[in-house]
Amino acid sequence: MLAVQTTLSEHPAETVVKGTVLLRRSTATDTVIYIESGRVALGVLGAHDAAGTIEHQLGLVEGPAWLEATAAVLNVRSAVDAVALTEVSLRHVSLPAFRDCLDTCESGVQSMLLDIARAHRQQTELAVSRLAKDAEARCAEWLLNHAEPSDKGGCMVQLQLRKRAIAAQLGIAPETLSRVLRHLRELRLISGSGRVVDLVDPAGLRNLAGPSAPCQCGLI
Repeated sequence: MLAVQTTLSEHPAETVVKGTVLLRRSTATDTVIYIESGRVALGVLGAHDAAGTIEHQLGLVEGPAWLEATAAVLNVRSAVDAVALTEVSLRHVSLPAFRDCLDTCESGVQSMLLDIARAHRQQTELAVSRLAKDAEARCAEWLLNHAEPSDKGGCMVQLQLRKRAIAAQLGIAPETLSRVLRHLRELRLISGSGRVVDLVDPAGLRNLAGPSAPCQCGLI
């Protein structure tokens, strides 16, 4: 990262006003933003918000600091929205220049950065998923993530944890989890009421969870 710092002077500084959207989730960008001064909110914008208001805030970045450097290290799109809370002075560094500087680090440092970035990304995606999805969508995604092939040629999930522990992972109350599972049975998306849940309609669960939710049994 120190090598990247030395290149900052080559990129012109600019100032943006409060409310400016600096990053949008899952939107491609060809630069990495360095915040020289000011505060930026990280989180999830409202579904129909064009005014730059974070509906669910996950954190703050106060300059001097890199903005969502995790995405740049992993070469993926941002997992969060970012909005200026104050007037912000920043610099845009091209993604290729940023990654070229990372490549100058020793292999051990690169490996460490990747491990940290992967762990941070996983936690961020989990937090965003909990904020952006309702209880049914979270439950459907959890079922798909834990699915395995059944003897009947379909998909199933073995509930190895107590419902209270599963509910805690999903960020909902155990009573809410029971209600959601009952509703999914009524919709004929799942069946079974014991320790094994059959995924009757994995495609339907994916429609509920969102297109990015993978089914681990491989049927969809």
